[in-house]
Amino acid sequence: MNRCLLVIDYTNDFVADDGALTCGKPGQDIEPDLRSFVKKWVEDNEPVVFAVDLHHQDDQYHPEHKLFPPHNVEGTDGRKLYGSLQEYYEENQALDHVRWMDKTRYSAFAGTDLDLYLKERGINELHLTGVCTDICVLHTAMDAYNLGYSIVIDERAVASFNEAGHKWALGHFENVLGAKVTKNNERAEKA
Repeated sequence: MNRCLLVIDYTNDFVADDGALTCGKPGQDIEPDLRSFVKKWVEDNEPVVFAVDLHHQDDQYHPEHKLFPPHNVEGTDGRKLYGSLQEYYEENQALDHVRWMDKTRYSAFAGTDLDLYLKERGINELHLTGVCTDICVLHTAMDAYNLGYSIVIDERAVASFNEAGHKWALGHFENVLGAKVTKNNERAEKA
């Protein structure tokens, strides 16, 4: 099975203490496992896509404008990957199997070429990580399901600012989207 690791919105604005729309400690706590996953995939020469929210200052036409404070604004440090992942990405961004992808909606598929990128590479299994479990990870998983991808979510690599929403989304992934949700004591290893 050809697979891809998708790192969704793991940026300063969504994770750092002073982030514009931060999930704070829950997001910060997944950094070691998330970095470990990214490093293993990069070293194993498997595709890693960083799907990163992109907004423009004072864009009153974007639907999130009325829902959330400005976040992940183009050209700001808020769009940089959180913690050690930014440096790791910079060190490996020239590799063919490491990709940065801007997105402007919750789902990494909405208005992007992600589906085309995956299909060109024969990828049929997506490992979703990042934040927020019950918003961007969830909407990406729903689109992946509708497009026929197998989905894997590791609890150690997703987080949200809403614990109830986080838990609900984990159940929804497994019970409604047929995703494999690996628990904290399991490892999502290569089959």
